[in-house]
Amino acid sequence: MEMNLIETNPTVMMGKPVIAGTRITVELILEKLAAGETVEQILDAHPRLTRQAVSAALLYAVQNLPTYSPEAV
Repeated sequence: MEMNLIETNPTVMMGKPVIAGTRITVELILEKLAAGETVEQILDAHPRLTRQAVSAALLYAVQNLPTYSPEAV
């Protein structure tokens, strides 16, 4: 999987990670999936996205977002 599909640039979407060449944020993809949208629905709504880009967004989130630890609460 190509991690170069995700880029961050302080002048694009306030530096949030986006799909390269778009203004579609990793955050938006995660929010849509969490809301119950399927990958197909997301791809239909955003024709510039690919399945590979959605997968890259999920991988980015797994590798870069903090994990929940019950001991920390």
